[in-house]
Amino acid sequence: MARFAFALAVWMASLLPAAAQQAEIEAVISDQFADFRVDDFAGAFDHASPMIRGMFGTPQNFGAMVRNGYPMVHRPQEYRFLDLGPGPRGPRQIVEVEDMSGRRFLLAYDMIETETGWKINGVQILPAPDVAA
Repeated sequence: MARFAFALAVWMASLLPAAAQQAEIEAVISDQFADFRVDDFAGAFDHASPMIRGMFGTPQNFGAMVRNGYPMVHRPQEYRFLDLGPGPRGPRQIVEVEDMSGRRFLLAYDMIETETGWKINGVQILPAPDVAA
């Protein structure tokens, strides 16, 4: 019984870093959604990686791209976090987003860890899953 308890304790301790990482990543994405809801593009831009910030240059350019290309992110009705797994350059958080019309989207948030914490390094709209008839 003591070995089982020890093994269980070791296993649970190994989950803590992953759980903490996921909580931090979810907080960054949630904060960016909150910024978009009130058109705080400067705040939303702060959650973008240095690469993304370099691509768009200003919060206004970034905001225009999101409004035009990712309206479900600009004004989500609701969202929920799904899987966190490996992405091309770091963790990838899958988020289900419902837009104001009730349409649902799956988005893949590529994340990178910087000196100042986790940043969003790109968002991809995933294709809708096939539905069997």
